[in-house]
Amino acid sequence: MKKPVVDYRQFRLSKINDPRFSHLKLLGWWIPYLILYFAVGRLVPSEECYMVHSTLDDMIPFCEFFVVPYVLWYFYIILSLGYFALYNIEHFKKLQKYMVITQFISIAIYFVFPTTQLREANFERDNICAQLVGFLYSIDANTNACPSLHVAISLAIASVWRREKSANIWLKTAAITFAFLVCMSTVFIKQHSILDAFAAVFVCLIAEYWLFWRKGARTGKNTKEEVL
Repeated sequence: MKKPVVDYRQFRLSKINDPRFSHLKLLGWWIPYLILYFAVGRLVPSEECYMVHSTLDDMIPFCEFFVVPYVLWYFYIILSLGYFALYNIEHFKKLQKYMVITQFISIAIYFVFPTTQLREANFERDNICAQLVGFLYSIDANTNACPSLHVAISLAIASVWRREKSANIWLKTAAITFAFLVCMSTVFIKQHSILDAFAAVFVCLIAEYWLFWRKGARTGKNTKEEVL
């Protein structure tokens, strides 16, 4: 079994500025993100938002079983961050920054261009997955639709896993495959339009450029990246 690069048993909140643990401060970005996400989602009623829909959406059948990867996405984020926090601090920082970029670009778009999604009205089957989708609909407002953060964050995680050299091929394949299952789930349970997914890809391209493609990012000499 691999040995963690940091012994978190020694962590105390008072040691957050210690070089061994200072990367954990990046997790603090989740607080303003969640506040802004829910605040923006309630600024404009769903009936006043722009409905995102395309003919491709009509060709994609509703499949309630995709609710499983959709819900497990939350654990996917935690487990991926946990892995990189244990075995690759640089990739932990890359992933957290990647998500920050996609989250705040998306929130800015939601604020300027509020969107909503046309959900499934009637379920053909009555099973636990269909009931879970119905429950999801009841607790999750169908605003903040485009771009899809489920897709954007899944692609962010897949991007970093693809670059992870400490993981074996099976773990990397499973992690990346699950990311694409989550992306598919957004359209199959009608939480998002396919256009929301395309928009998420565009947002991810911005993050890819900033974190991996720029000359400074590739050489590790860009000081702006360290400030984020």
